Amino acid sequence: MLGMALVALDSTIIATAIPQIVGDLGGFAVFSWLFSGYLLAVTVTLPVYGKLSDTFGRRPILIAGIALFLVGSLACAGAWSMASLIAFRVLQGLGGGALQGTVQTIAADLYPMAERPRIQARLSSVWATSAVAGPALGGLLATYADWRWIFLVNVPVGAVALWLIVRHFHEDARARRGTRDRRPRVDWPGALAIFAGGGLLLTALVQGGVAWPWLSTPSLLLLAGSAVGAAATVLIERRAAEPIIPGWVWRRRTIAAVNLALGALGLLMVAPTVFLPTYAQTVLGLSPTAAGFVLSVMTLSWPVSAALSSHVYRRTGIRTCAMLGIGAAGATLLAFPLLPYPGAAWQPALIMLALGAALGLFQLPLIIGVQSSVGYAERGTATASILFCRQVGQSVGAALFGALANATLNDRLAHAPADIRPGLPGDLDAVSHALEQSGALTARATDYLRRAVDATVDHVYLGAAAAAALALIALVLLAPRHFPVHADARGDRDGRARAGEAESAGEAAPGR
Repeated sequence: MLGMALVALDSTIIATAIPQIVGDLGGFAVFSWLFSGYLLAVTVTLPVYGKLSDTFGRRPILIAGIALFLVGSLACAGAWSMASLIAFRVLQGLGGGALQGTVQTIAADLYPMAERPRIQARLSSVWATSAVAGPALGGLLATYADWRWIFLVNVPVGAVALWLIVRHFHEDARARRGTRDRRPRVDWPGALAIFAGGGLLLTALVQGGVAWPWLSTPSLLLLAGSAVGAAATVLIERRAAEPIIPGWVWRRRTIAAVNLALGALGLLMVAPTVFLPTYAQTVLGLSPTAAGFVLSVMTLSWPVSAALSSHVYRRTGIRTCAMLGIGAAGATLLAFPLLPYPGAAWQPALIMLALGAALGLFQLPLIIGVQSSVGYAERGTATASILFCRQVGQSVGAALFGALANATLNDRLAHAPADIRPGLPGDLDAVSHALEQSGALTARATDYLRRAVDATVDHVYLGAAAAAALALIALVLLAPRHFPVHADARGDRDGRARAGEAESAGEAAPGR
């Protein structure tokens, strides 16, 4: 949990300190790379660390990840320019990729199926706590101390996590026997191809439509480069003895279905995490703190629902439980455009509470199902693949829904009444800034802009509901009715196996 806290807290604590960081280091035009560079490094390294943890064990990868993250944190605290801070954030992300996937894999290694929802819910509670406490802590440190302390607070947390892991976490030699019988070989060319192709794709998705137009030369070159990287990855991985992304990740129906479903989840999550705060501040007129609370209620219901999901999937099966969750999530997202204008804060908060409960029933059973369908030697790779697909889905969603939002808003601005059209801002960020400045616009222009933002976010939520439908279709068409349970996950017949009885009826061969 402490290792996971490093990644979770660092993704939220920096947001409120951006004005102080830019004021000290400059670089306003490129500060978004403090987030993009970190996300890119975490995403492209997930498959690599997953394979390395299967090859060399979880413990050395986790220790190396924490150490690399702490080195990056110390370097960020000593940054002398925006360029150096971005570079050190990428270094942090290289450590964060090891933490994010390996912690989830260790949870599956240590706990049987019956206990795993409770443990995974505790890990989810770390993200929930960080989502609420991170922005507040970042603002306090930036205001009353110095923004560099945002990175220095990682040091004691990481040091305690490192000490606990070194002292208390010892892997089962019997579980790793199969990996130790052969000489470890690492597919470094495949790893390099994944870095190159994934990095170019994520850069194109994150910066396209923001730093440069979608059809501009930089976007086209990045997309073409990512396509070449993807082709090179496929060719290299087919010939590699120990590929980073082995073909069975996509040949097995269970893993392929979950990869696609969680990719759609990443797509879906862009609506509440990116556009809901804008809606709460612009349409409802809430303060940034109150807008954050409207979003945070989703992170409160999610881990509770995840912890209780075992009571559902042990009776209905993992596939049915996940379908119920994503179906409820789609219906909840469709309810958002039905909210009255301007409405009250409790209305979107109630929707987010319901959305978190629905997604808790959807995501965790699928992760547990995939981890239980493979043995120790494949579990890190399988876990990393589904987390990687979710991260890529989130990047695709940010680009796709950003384009949808801009198209909707531009259409509303183009059809504004002639008497208020002159002087209207031209994009979503400019609209938000204009509405924050009281007296900058007439009452009629202000109301028109707020209605335009309301329609824009409504369209994004409809797109998120379509993403939920895609996840449901992937489960219906590809996921097996009964998820297979590997012998490593079942454990002894009298104890741990009972947790998988609901799934064992359709069990395939071990590892299939």
